[in-house]
Amino acid sequence: MANAGLQLLGFILAFLGWIGAIVSTALPQWRIYSYAGDNIVTAQAMYEGLWMSCVSQSTGQIQCKVFDSLLNLNSTLQATRALMVVGILLGVIAIFVATVGMKCMKCLEDDEVQKMRMAVIGGVIFLLAGLAILVATAWYGNRIVQEFYDPMTPVNARYEFGQALFTGWAAASLCLLGGALLCCSCPRKTTSYPTPRPYPKPAPSSGKDYV
Repeated sequence: MANAGLQLLGFILAFLGWIGAIVSTALPQWRIYSYAGDNIVTAQAMYEGLWMSCVSQSTGQIQCKVFDSLLNLNSTLQATRALMVVGILLGVIAIFVATVGMKCMKCLEDDEVQKMRMAVIGGVIFLLAGLAILVATAWYGNRIVQEFYDPMTPVNARYEFGQALFTGWAAASLCLLGGALLCCSCPRKTTSYPTPRPYPKPAPSSGKDYV
């Protein structure tokens, strides 16, 4: 029963991480304009995501522009896009596989070992999805740090971490934690002992003694 509860907890955490990855990918606040320097314009806020860049006015009006050309994007943004999409797709596969292996489901009830293996495979796929999301967010965050501390970058063109980036880090952590808990439901190896061979019974005595 405890193993089933641990399995269910791992699935819920990994599922929440998968939802967080989708939200992080869709949000445009991967990097926000840094209000550093002497000439600060506070009438508008600029931020960029994986798919668009937006400008928010102090009046509440928001204008966004979708990145038109894929080839015109830098390699970091293209790789981040690809890794996030791969992580989300792996999450979809992991959800279906892990659902089959859950103890609360009726699938594969006749084969308990195979059912637990399916849960472990789902956990491994969740781990791969979490790693893809973690690499994507860490790579993008490293680029922000490098550009921020680059002396060749103008002060009015520096950005900081956005909310979507923190959401991606949280999603990666949940996927990794949930996948690890699902992997803990690995079936234990049972030691099998050979069946003892029955000894032949002695034949009953006929009552005649031979000298």
